[in-house]
Amino acid sequence: MNRKINKVAVIGSGIMGSGIACHFANIGVEVLLLDIVPRELNEKEQKKGLTLEDKEVRNRIVNDSLQSSLKSKPSPIYHKDFANRIATGNLEDDIAKVSEVDWIIEVVVERLDIKQQVFEKLEKHRKPGTLITSNTSGIPIKFMNKGRSEDFQKHFCGTHFFNPPRYLRLFEIIPGPDTSKEVLDFLNHYGKKFLGKKSVIAKDTPAFIGNRVGIFSIMSLFHMVKDMDMTIEEVDKLTGPVIGRQKSATFRTVDVVGLDTLVHVANGLYENVPEDEAHDLFALPKFIQTMMDNKWLGSKTGQGFYKKEKKEDGSSEIKSLDLDKMEFRDRKSAKFSVLEQTKTIDKLSDRYKVLIKDEGKAGKFYRKNFSALFAYASNRIPEITDELYKIDDAMQAGFGWEHGPFQVWDALGVEKGIEMMKAEGYEPAAWVTEMVDAGITSFYSVKEGNTYYYEIPKKEHVKVPGQDSYIILDNIRESKAVFKNSGVVVEDLGDGILNLEFRSKMNSIGGDVLDGINKAIDLAEKEYRGLVVSNDGKNFSVGANIGMIFMMAVEQEYDELNMAIKYFQDTMMRMRYSSIPTVSAPHNMALGGGCELSLHADKVVAHAETYIGLVEFGVGVIPGGGGSKEMTLRAADTYQKDDVELNRLRENFLTIGMAKVSTSAYEAYDTNILQKGKDIVVVNRDNQLTIAKKHALLMAENGYTQPIKRNDIKVLGKQALGAFYVGTDQMNAGKYISDHDKKIANKLAYVMAGGDLSEASYVSEQYLLDLEREAFLSLCGERKTLERLQHMLQKGKPLRN
Repeated sequence: MNRKINKVAVIGSGIMGSGIACHFANIGVEVLLLDIVPRELNEKEQKKGLTLEDKEVRNRIVNDSLQSSLKSKPSPIYHKDFANRIATGNLEDDIAKVSEVDWIIEVVVERLDIKQQVFEKLEKHRKPGTLITSNTSGIPIKFMNKGRSEDFQKHFCGTHFFNPPRYLRLFEIIPGPDTSKEVLDFLNHYGKKFLGKKSVIAKDTPAFIGNRVGIFSIMSLFHMVKDMDMTIEEVDKLTGPVIGRQKSATFRTVDVVGLDTLVHVANGLYENVPEDEAHDLFALPKFIQTMMDNKWLGSKTGQGFYKKEKKEDGSSEIKSLDLDKMEFRDRKSAKFSVLEQTKTIDKLSDRYKVLIKDEGKAGKFYRKNFSALFAYASNRIPEITDELYKIDDAMQAGFGWEHGPFQVWDALGVEKGIEMMKAEGYEPAAWVTEMVDAGITSFYSVKEGNTYYYEIPKKEHVKVPGQDSYIILDNIRESKAVFKNSGVVVEDLGDGILNLEFRSKMNSIGGDVLDGINKAIDLAEKEYRGLVVSNDGKNFSVGANIGMIFMMAVEQEYDELNMAIKYFQDTMMRMRYSSIPTVSAPHNMALGGGCELSLHADKVVAHAETYIGLVEFGVGVIPGGGGSKEMTLRAADTYQKDDVELNRLRENFLTIGMAKVSTSAYEAYDTNILQKGKDIVVVNRDNQLTIAKKHALLMAENGYTQPIKRNDIKVLGKQALGAFYVGTDQMNAGKYISDHDKKIANKLAYVMAGGDLSEASYVSEQYLLDLEREAFLSLCGERKTLERLQHMLQKGKPLRN
């Protein structure tokens, strides 16, 4: 069926409902958001003389909820203008409008009787064939559609978004007893392609897949922390980035999500899975019950496992909960020697083996934690799913784990994991033992660029479905590499397109990466048709590593420094003026030099969650890799006859001067870092590289011609320079910027004005690059700049240029 989704109705405007509505608006879908009518006036409405019949009152709940969501941080919406795609109303006056939509999503309170009442009302107005789903986090789907028509039941199932819907990628689809295969296939496809989700079809079991395993993991830790006499700081230290989990780790994450939310699911599991071998772990430990009684629910109540307190001098400090005394105390430092050993191990899968070998508290913790997790996950098959990869997908996409249970187990070695489990008193599921006895010693394997998983009924590895449209760099890196050095790998993507993948620390751009970029362009120009710059790192690039530049500046080796900056500039210009099309595919952080590389590509295919900007002011310099030049050029290209040219230049000046970073790729259009009509945004991260490759190939097939270098860039000279100098003087006088910040801003002004030319003139890119490099070098010699750089080096923060 050629089903299309042009308009959806979201029923319920709470945190989840508004979040889901915003995410559909993010992808361009028209949304109708409905909620109940208030039963009494609030104080503000009474003062205004309103009645319960006024539309302002009748839509108060939905409008207040949506506005609260839009104001939340992080934002649920890619761009503030996208909120205009959401229309609001109430379930009495506007319910008939659901007849106009293609998909109805129910997101009301988690009570079966209320959901059934809502469905009864909706069915009176829903047109046949319309999708209707529930965002329940645990109520069995089979109970919800009782009494509904055959058409309703055929098109009804669960669609469980995770909170916040914009950021968490898991999209669980839970079929009811009568859900048609067409509906399931459509939702699975739509979730991936349009919503940018990791779609997982789950069974109709309590808490489905993600929450079943995720809540077990958290509850297991809650019991373990007391058994091992650990502090919350120690647990958060051991369950954060070191094992590929979120920075907020365990207890801080619970504070953010809300302890009551977790307890609600845990209680549901305790009641509904009496035969579960880990049933008792879902019972609340005493300290959790005390926190619930005290309303210590986390961020929403101002205190949970952590609490922010104001000091007498007005500053704030974070207190931690002592789980023995149930009192807040000063935070304690958590240090483990084994974590120092893993700092030099960049590859996450290699860390696990080191961690479990530790003889101290950390090693004991990891052995217990992983053993419990492996046993539980393996025993949930086939109860919650028949395919093991779905459990890993759910934990990655729903809980932000870099590796799911079976992937961690594979990294340790399946047989080693079984040995560890038995030592800790756990047994793997029988199918795992049978797999090993049959000579199969891993849950996953890679063949010809595809990932295979162990399918239990067939007792062999089969290909994970849905990979045909994706390019997975981890799977092709070794077999398709045509060049590599310490900073990059260049892979052959097929069809004449190369991919340049950063492999440096935090994907920072240093000399080896610049060498790799030039080598990749050389190869592409001689033997291929185009080049994509993409990687699977946590961030596209945090910018150029200027640790070496800092050392050159300290030693006053300005000739070498000049050559290093010129090499960066020349490399960016090669991205722009090569004879083959170049495409940049940024994601997450693309800062400083990472942004400059994208500015110089022929096309940018950005993931929606791209935080991109020129942030050099933060370290006391201006963009020196062509960023200052490029933003001057882009401003000039927007000048029109009778236009106030200075205002357009000022916008780009402030983009750099205020170190603006977009909070989504769509916001990058506002700062002129992405260009409308040229650069595009994709929502599905998995498909980004494939789309980038297609665009490189399309440009090549359309007869790509090497661009002609620009010498027609209009600069405004003293007119702009004077205006910018007046502005920085006023900002400095008003104490908004320091003397050093004023100096940096004036250097940038000099570059973007084209120097102190007496009148507007036309200049070349090289002219602007020379001004940019001169300004950058002069700032590197400033004491304040060196102090900032040294401070960042001492803190171990990424350096960006």
